[in-house]
Amino acid sequence: MSRKKSADPELAQKLSRRNMLGVAAGATAAAVLGASATPAAAQGTGTGLGHGHGHGHGQPVLPPGRLGIQLYSLRDKVSTIGFAKVFEELERFGYDEVEFAGYTQGSAGPITLPQLKRLAKDHGLKGIGSHVNYYDNNNPNAYSFAQNLTKVLDDAQELGLDHIGTASGPFRYGSTVDAWKRAAADFNAYGAAAKRRGMKFYQHNHAEEFSFATDQPNVRLYDVLLAETDPSLVYLEMDIYWAFAGQFRFSKTPEGKPAPFDPLRYVLKQPHRYPLFHVKDGVEDIAARDGYRMVDVGDGDIDYKRFISAVNKTRGGRRDHHWQVEHDQPVDSILFAKKSSAHLHSLRERR
Repeated sequence: MSRKKSADPELAQKLSRRNMLGVAAGATAAAVLGASATPAAAQGTGTGLGHGHGHGHGQPVLPPGRLGIQLYSLRDKVSTIGFAKVFEELERFGYDEVEFAGYTQGSAGPITLPQLKRLAKDHGLKGIGSHVNYYDNNNPNAYSFAQNLTKVLDDAQELGLDHIGTASGPFRYGSTVDAWKRAAADFNAYGAAAKRRGMKFYQHNHAEEFSFATDQPNVRLYDVLLAETDPSLVYLEMDIYWAFAGQFRFSKTPEGKPAPFDPLRYVLKQPHRYPLFHVKDGVEDIAARDGYRMVDVGDGDIDYKRFISAVNKTRGGRRDHHWQVEHDQPVDSILFAKKSSAHLHSLRERR
Protein backbone atom coordinates (compact mmCIF):
# COMPACT_ATOMS: atom_id res chain seq x y z
CA MET A 1 0.00 0.00 0.00
CA SER A 2 1.37 3.40 -0.96
CA ARG A 3 2.01 6.12 1.60
CA LYS A 4 -0.46 8.34 -0.23
CA LYS A 5 -3.27 5.83 0.24
CA SER A 6 -2.40 5.18 3.88
CA ALA A 7 -2.17 8.86 4.83
CA ASP A 8 -5.87 9.30 5.57
CA PRO A 9 -8.19 6.81 3.82
CA GLU A 10 -11.31 8.26 5.48
CA LEU A 11 -10.47 11.72 4.14
CA ALA A 12 -9.81 10.34 0.66
CA GLN A 13 -13.17 8.55 0.66
CA LYS A 14 -15.01 11.75 1.69
CA LEU A 15 -13.28 13.81 -0.99
CA SER A 16 -14.00 11.22 -3.67
CA ARG A 17 -17.68 11.15 -2.71
CA ARG A 18 -17.93 14.96 -2.72
CA ASN A 19 -16.17 15.15 -6.08
CA MET A 20 -18.62 12.68 -7.59
CA LEU A 21 -21.51 14.97 -6.63
CA GLY A 22 -20.10 17.60 -8.95
CA VAL A 23 -19.26 15.36 -11.90
CA ALA A 24 -22.54 15.88 -13.73
CA ALA A 25 -22.38 19.65 -13.36
CA GLY A 26 -18.81 19.86 -14.56
CA ALA A 27 -18.75 17.14 -17.21
CA THR A 28 -19.46 19.39 -20.19
CA ALA A 29 -16.71 21.86 -19.38
CA ALA A 30 -14.23 19.13 -18.59
CA ALA A 31 -14.96 17.45 -21.90
CA VAL A 32 -14.50 20.72 -23.78
CA LEU A 33 -11.20 21.45 -22.08
CA GLY A 34 -9.85 17.93 -22.21
CA ALA A 35 -6.20 17.40 -21.51
CA SER A 36 -5.35 20.90 -22.68
CA ALA A 37 -6.91 22.39 -19.54
CA THR A 38 -3.95 21.40 -17.41
CA PRO A 39 -1.67 24.46 -17.07
CA ALA A 40 1.97 24.22 -17.96
CA ALA A 41 2.93 24.42 -14.29
CA ALA A 42 1.17 21.15 -13.60
CA GLN A 43 3.48 19.59 -16.16
CA GLY A 44 6.53 21.24 -14.59
CA THR A 45 7.13 23.70 -17.42
CA GLY A 46 5.44 26.91 -16.32
CA THR A 47 2.71 28.43 -14.19
CA GLY A 48 -0.17 29.97 -16.14
CA LEU A 49 -3.14 28.97 -18.25
CA GLY A 50 -1.60 30.49 -21.35
CA HIS A 51 -1.15 33.91 -22.85
CA GLY A 52 -3.82 34.79 -25.44
CA HIS A 53 -6.53 37.03 -23.96
CA GLY A 54 -9.03 36.45 -26.78
CA HIS A 55 -10.24 39.87 -27.89
CA GLY A 56 -12.39 39.87 -31.01
CA HIS A 57 -15.92 39.27 -32.27
CA GLY A 58 -18.48 36.88 -30.79
CA GLN A 59 -20.36 36.26 -27.57
CA PRO A 60 -19.10 38.14 -24.49
CA VAL A 61 -17.22 35.80 -22.17
CA LEU A 62 -18.32 37.76 -19.11
CA PRO A 63 -21.93 36.87 -18.21
CA PRO A 64 -24.20 39.94 -18.09
CA GLY A 65 -24.78 41.41 -14.64
CA ARG A 66 -21.98 39.39 -13.03
CA LEU A 67 -19.00 41.76 -12.85
CA GLY A 68 -18.07 42.96 -9.39
CA ILE A 69 -15.12 44.42 -7.55
CA GLN A 70 -13.68 43.70 -4.12
CA LEU A 71 -13.72 47.11 -2.42
CA TYR A 72 -10.45 46.34 -0.62
CA SER A 73 -8.83 47.33 -3.92
CA LEU A 74 -10.37 50.80 -3.54
CA ARG A 75 -9.83 51.26 0.19
CA ASP A 76 -7.67 54.35 -0.36
CA LYS A 77 -10.46 56.08 -2.28
CA VAL A 78 -13.24 54.95 0.07
CA SER A 79 -11.36 56.49 3.00
CA THR A 80 -10.67 59.79 1.22
CA ILE A 81 -13.65 60.50 -1.04
CA GLY A 82 -16.23 58.09 0.41
CA PHE A 83 -18.47 55.34 -0.88
CA ALA A 84 -20.77 57.64 -2.88
CA LYS A 85 -18.08 58.95 -5.21
CA VAL A 86 -16.45 55.53 -5.51
CA PHE A 87 -19.80 53.94 -6.42
CA GLU A 88 -20.38 56.70 -8.96
CA GLU A 89 -17.13 55.75 -10.70
CA LEU A 90 -17.91 52.03 -10.56
CA GLU A 91 -21.31 52.63 -12.16
CA ARG A 92 -19.62 54.60 -14.92
CA PHE A 93 -17.15 51.77 -15.53
CA GLY A 94 -19.93 49.19 -15.93
CA TYR A 95 -19.78 47.27 -12.66
CA ASP A 96 -22.81 45.33 -11.44
CA GLU A 97 -21.74 44.21 -7.97
CA VAL A 98 -19.51 45.06 -5.03
CA GLU A 99 -17.93 42.85 -2.41
CA PHE A 100 -17.37 44.64 0.87
CA ALA A 101 -14.24 44.68 3.01
CA GLY A 102 -15.64 46.68 5.90
CA TYR A 103 -18.65 48.97 6.10
CA THR A 104 -17.10 52.26 7.20
CA GLN A 105 -15.56 55.11 5.23
CA GLY A 106 -12.58 55.75 7.48
CA SER A 107 -11.63 59.43 7.38
CA ALA A 108 -14.44 60.16 4.90
CA GLY A 109 -16.94 60.09 7.76
CA PRO A 110 -19.54 57.74 9.26
CA ILE A 111 -22.19 55.92 7.29
CA THR A 112 -25.00 53.60 8.39
CA LEU A 113 -25.75 50.21 6.84
CA PRO A 114 -29.11 51.37 5.40
CA GLN A 115 -27.34 54.36 3.84
CA LEU A 116 -24.65 52.12 2.40
CA LYS A 117 -27.20 49.71 0.94
CA ARG A 118 -29.14 52.60 -0.58
CA LEU A 119 -26.00 54.18 -2.06
CA ALA A 120 -25.11 50.96 -3.81
CA LYS A 121 -28.63 50.53 -5.16
CA ASP A 122 -28.75 54.13 -6.39
CA HIS A 123 -25.68 53.41 -8.52
CA GLY A 124 -26.95 50.12 -9.89
CA LEU A 125 -24.66 48.05 -7.66
CA LYS A 126 -25.65 44.95 -5.73
CA GLY A 127 -23.78 43.93 -2.59
CA ILE A 128 -22.84 40.35 -3.43
CA GLY A 129 -20.69 39.45 -0.43
CA SER A 130 -18.37 40.61 2.32
CA HIS A 131 -15.08 39.58 3.90
CA VAL A 132 -15.07 39.29 7.70
CA ASN A 133 -12.32 37.87 9.93
CA TYR A 134 -12.67 34.21 10.87
CA TYR A 135 -11.48 34.65 14.46
CA ASP A 136 -9.57 36.72 17.00
CA ASN A 137 -9.12 34.53 20.04
CA ASN A 138 -7.50 37.35 22.01
CA ASN A 139 -10.49 39.69 21.74
CA PRO A 140 -13.98 38.48 22.71
CA ASN A 141 -15.45 41.66 21.22
CA ALA A 142 -13.78 41.21 17.82
CA TYR A 143 -15.91 41.61 14.72
CA SER A 144 -15.38 38.04 13.55
CA PHE A 145 -17.32 34.86 12.92
CA ALA A 146 -15.89 33.07 15.94
CA GLN A 147 -16.39 35.91 18.41
CA ASN A 148 -19.56 37.67 17.18
CA LEU A 149 -21.37 35.49 14.67
CA THR A 150 -24.81 36.95 15.32
CA LYS A 151 -23.65 40.53 14.74
CA VAL A 152 -21.78 39.58 11.56
CA LEU A 153 -24.89 37.88 10.15
CA ASP A 154 -27.20 40.68 11.31
CA ASP A 155 -25.13 43.25 9.39
CA ALA A 156 -24.92 41.10 6.26
CA GLN A 157 -28.65 40.56 6.34
CA GLU A 158 -29.32 44.28 6.78
CA LEU A 159 -27.21 44.97 3.69
CA GLY A 160 -29.16 42.36 1.74
CA LEU A 161 -26.09 40.24 0.97
CA ASP A 162 -26.51 36.82 -0.62
CA HIS A 163 -23.08 35.70 0.58
CA ILE A 164 -21.05 36.35 3.73
CA GLY A 165 -17.53 34.99 4.04
CA THR A 166 -13.97 35.20 5.20
CA ALA A 167 -10.60 35.62 3.55
CA SER A 168 -8.91 34.14 6.63
CA GLY A 169 -7.19 30.81 6.16
CA PRO A 170 -8.48 27.84 8.20
CA PHE A 171 -5.33 27.87 10.38
CA ARG A 172 -7.05 28.66 13.69
CA TYR A 173 -5.96 25.39 15.26
CA GLY A 174 -2.79 24.75 13.27
CA SER A 175 -1.75 23.00 10.06
CA THR A 176 -2.43 19.36 10.85
CA VAL A 177 -5.24 17.34 9.33
CA ASP A 178 -7.14 17.30 12.63
CA ALA A 179 -6.65 21.07 13.02
CA TRP A 180 -8.29 21.65 9.65
CA LYS A 181 -11.07 19.22 10.50
CA ARG A 182 -11.79 21.41 13.55
CA ALA A 183 -11.77 24.54 11.38
CA ALA A 184 -14.10 22.80 8.92
CA ALA A 185 -16.48 22.09 11.80
CA ASP A 186 -16.45 25.83 12.61
CA PHE A 187 -17.20 26.65 8.99
CA ASN A 188 -20.06 24.15 8.91
CA ALA A 189 -21.57 25.87 11.94
CA TYR A 190 -21.23 29.33 10.36
CA GLY A 191 -22.67 27.98 7.12
CA ALA A 192 -25.67 26.52 8.89
CA ALA A 193 -26.30 29.83 10.68
CA ALA A 194 -25.98 31.78 7.42
CA LYS A 195 -28.28 29.35 5.59
CA ARG A 196 -30.99 29.91 8.18
CA ARG A 197 -30.82 33.60 7.20
CA GLY A 198 -31.00 32.85 3.48
CA MET A 199 -27.28 33.47 2.86
CA LYS A 200 -24.28 31.39 1.82
CA PHE A 201 -21.10 31.28 3.91
CA TYR A 202 -17.86 31.14 1.89
CA GLN A 203 -14.09 31.01 2.31
CA HIS A 204 -11.64 32.87 0.07
CA ASN A 205 -8.27 31.24 -0.51
CA HIS A 206 -4.73 32.50 -0.60
CA ALA A 207 -1.79 30.36 -1.73
CA GLU A 208 -1.19 28.67 1.62
CA GLU A 209 -4.46 26.72 1.57
CA PHE A 210 -2.82 24.53 -1.08
CA SER A 211 0.12 23.61 1.18
CA PHE A 212 0.43 20.26 2.93
CA ALA A 213 -0.48 19.06 6.42
CA THR A 214 2.45 19.15 8.81
CA ASP A 215 1.58 15.71 10.22
CA GLN A 216 0.66 14.08 6.88
CA PRO A 217 2.91 15.61 4.22
CA ASN A 218 1.09 13.85 1.36
CA VAL A 219 -2.25 15.46 2.27
CA ARG A 220 -3.07 18.84 0.75
CA LEU A 221 -4.87 21.05 3.27
CA TYR A 222 -7.32 22.38 0.69
CA ASP A 223 -8.48 18.81 0.13
CA VAL A 224 -9.17 18.48 3.86
CA LEU A 225 -11.30 21.62 3.72
CA LEU A 226 -13.28 20.31 0.74
CA ALA A 227 -13.77 16.88 2.26
CA GLU A 228 -14.73 17.98 5.76
CA THR A 229 -17.12 20.84 4.96
CA ASP A 230 -20.73 20.26 4.02
CA PRO A 231 -21.27 21.32 0.38
CA SER A 232 -24.75 22.56 1.25
CA LEU A 233 -23.37 24.84 3.98
CA VAL A 234 -19.85 25.94 3.01
CA TYR A 235 -18.93 27.51 -0.33
CA LEU A 236 -15.66 28.68 -1.84
CA GLU A 237 -14.54 31.88 -3.46
CA MET A 238 -11.57 30.94 -5.58
CA ASP A 239 -9.01 33.70 -5.84
CA ILE A 240 -7.60 32.62 -9.17
CA TYR A 241 -4.31 34.49 -8.81
CA TRP A 242 -3.55 32.99 -5.41
CA ALA A 243 -4.65 29.54 -6.60
CA PHE A 244 -2.07 29.68 -9.38
CA ALA A 245 0.49 30.99 -6.91
CA GLY A 246 -0.35 27.94 -4.79
CA GLN A 247 0.10 25.76 -7.84
CA PHE A 248 3.56 27.24 -8.36
CA ARG A 249 4.61 26.86 -4.72
CA PHE A 250 2.99 23.56 -3.79
CA SER A 251 3.22 21.25 -6.81
CA LYS A 252 5.64 19.13 -4.80
CA THR A 253 5.20 17.72 -1.32
CA PRO A 254 7.63 18.80 1.43
CA GLU A 255 9.53 15.59 0.68
CA GLY A 256 9.92 16.58 -2.98
CA LYS A 257 7.34 14.18 -4.40
CA PRO A 258 5.48 15.58 -7.47
CA ALA A 259 1.96 16.70 -6.56
CA PRO A 260 0.68 18.84 -9.45
CA PHE A 261 -2.82 20.28 -9.44
CA ASP A 262 -4.92 22.53 -11.66
CA PRO A 263 -7.04 25.22 -9.93
CA LEU A 264 -9.61 25.13 -12.73
CA ARG A 265 -10.17 21.42 -12.31
CA TYR A 266 -11.05 21.95 -8.66
CA VAL A 267 -13.88 24.18 -9.87
CA LEU A 268 -15.01 21.87 -12.66
CA LYS A 269 -15.32 18.95 -10.24
CA GLN A 270 -17.69 20.86 -7.96
CA PRO A 271 -18.81 24.04 -9.75
CA HIS A 272 -21.81 24.48 -7.45
CA ARG A 273 -19.40 25.12 -4.56
CA TYR A 274 -17.80 28.15 -6.25
CA PRO A 275 -20.40 30.92 -6.58
CA LEU A 276 -17.75 33.66 -6.34
CA PHE A 277 -14.33 34.23 -7.90
CA HIS A 278 -11.60 36.80 -7.48
CA VAL A 279 -10.11 37.93 -10.77
CA LYS A 280 -6.63 39.35 -10.35
CA ASP A 281 -3.76 39.15 -12.78
CA GLY A 282 -0.05 38.47 -12.64
CA VAL A 283 3.03 38.47 -14.82
CA GLU A 284 4.86 35.18 -14.61
CA ASP A 285 8.14 35.49 -12.70
CA ILE A 286 9.71 32.24 -11.55
CA ALA A 287 12.19 34.22 -9.45
CA ALA A 288 9.33 35.55 -7.30
CA ARG A 289 8.14 33.54 -4.30
CA ASP A 290 4.67 33.06 -5.77
CA GLY A 291 5.70 32.65 -9.40
CA TYR A 292 3.92 35.88 -10.36
CA ARG A 293 4.07 39.62 -9.88
CA MET A 294 0.59 41.07 -9.37
CA VAL A 295 -0.55 43.56 -12.04
CA ASP A 296 -3.81 45.13 -13.20
CA VAL A 297 -6.30 42.73 -14.76
CA GLY A 298 -5.49 42.42 -18.45
CA ASP A 299 -1.82 43.29 -18.06
CA GLY A 300 -0.68 39.82 -17.01
CA ASP A 301 -0.39 36.23 -18.17
CA ILE A 302 -3.49 34.61 -16.70
CA ASP A 303 -5.90 33.68 -19.48
CA TYR A 304 -9.25 34.72 -18.04
CA LYS A 305 -11.08 34.13 -21.30
CA ARG A 306 -10.33 30.44 -21.04
CA PHE A 307 -10.98 30.20 -17.31
CA ILE A 308 -14.32 32.03 -17.34
CA SER A 309 -15.42 30.23 -20.51
CA ALA A 310 -14.82 26.85 -18.88
CA VAL A 311 -16.88 27.80 -15.83
CA ASN A 312 -19.61 29.20 -18.09
CA LYS A 313 -19.98 25.75 -19.67
CA THR A 314 -20.91 24.07 -16.39
CA ARG A 315 -24.57 23.65 -15.54
CA GLY A 316 -25.96 27.11 -14.76
CA GLY A 317 -22.47 28.52 -15.24
CA ARG A 318 -23.39 31.86 -16.77
CA ARG A 319 -26.10 32.37 -14.16
CA ASP A 320 -24.63 31.04 -10.92
CA HIS A 321 -21.10 32.51 -10.79
CA HIS A 322 -19.89 36.01 -9.98
CA TRP A 323 -16.53 37.57 -10.91
CA GLN A 324 -14.95 40.13 -8.55
CA VAL A 325 -11.84 41.95 -9.77
CA GLU A 326 -9.16 42.74 -7.21
CA HIS A 327 -5.64 44.06 -6.84
CA ASP A 328 -4.01 44.01 -3.40
CA GLN A 329 -1.85 47.09 -3.99
CA PRO A 330 -2.88 48.94 -7.17
CA VAL A 331 -0.76 51.90 -8.21
CA ASP A 332 -3.91 53.83 -9.12
CA SER A 333 -7.02 52.11 -7.73
CA ILE A 334 -9.56 54.01 -9.87
CA LEU A 335 -7.56 53.37 -13.03
CA PHE A 336 -7.27 49.72 -12.02
CA ALA A 337 -11.06 49.47 -11.69
CA LYS A 338 -11.57 51.10 -15.09
CA LYS A 339 -9.01 48.96 -16.92
CA SER A 340 -10.20 45.71 -15.34
CA SER A 341 -13.80 46.27 -16.37
CA ALA A 342 -12.83 47.26 -19.89
CA HIS A 343 -10.63 44.19 -20.30
CA LEU A 344 -13.16 41.65 -19.02
CA HIS A 345 -15.99 43.19 -21.01
CA SER A 346 -13.83 43.01 -24.15
CA LEU A 347 -13.31 39.23 -24.00
CA ARG A 348 -15.23 37.34 -26.70
CA GLU A 349 -15.75 33.74 -27.67
CA ARG A 350 -17.47 31.98 -30.54
CA ARG A 351 -20.94 30.64 -29.88
